[in-house]
Amino acid sequence: MDIADAQREVRTRFVGGFYGQLVSGVLWLISASLATWSTPRAAITMLVVGGFFIFPATEFLLRFAAGKGPLSAPNSLRHLGMQVAFVLPFSMPLLLPVALYRLNWFYPGMMVLLGAHYLPFVFLYGMRMFAALAALVAGGGLIIAMYFSSSFSVGAWYTAAILVLFAGIGRTVVKNDDRQRGR
Repeated sequence: MDIADAQREVRTRFVGGFYGQLVSGVLWLISASLATWSTPRAAITMLVVGGFFIFPATEFLLRFAAGKGPLSAPNSLRHLGMQVAFVLPFSMPLLLPVALYRLNWFYPGMMVLLGAHYLPFVFLYGMRMFAALAALVAGGGLIIAMYFSSSFSVGAWYTAAILVLFAGIGRTVVKNDDRQRGR
């Protein structure tokens, strides 16, 4: 299987990132709600602990809601997805000193890490959309940290909205691809 076919299979199987972005967006939305109406501890705990369930929840939705099976054995990109997934949890310990120094930098710091996490998706899915997502999330994190860090929750609300928006964009791109290929 060549790279273009492997990317097409990833794109199709994961519906352009729809379910993953949707699950992530809902998690960020819950965390933003807790950040606004509860405590920073509850909001951070929800995002960090809930983050470990993004992939299992996405897989559940893909298999049972969308009826999608696993990637094929000849797909050379199936291991890359798992490797990319581990980048974020392995880089999250950087947030501890950031949040201890200035709690309101937790979400912007997480946004920078999340944006960096999405960059390899450009190759994995063969979709430039993920470059825009990475730039909006990481760049948004930098801007919020520099100019809007008086609010603890603003980064969480922003990220939730961007993730849900890009879930829809990814799904639309894949549907259009399918229509063009006559599926």
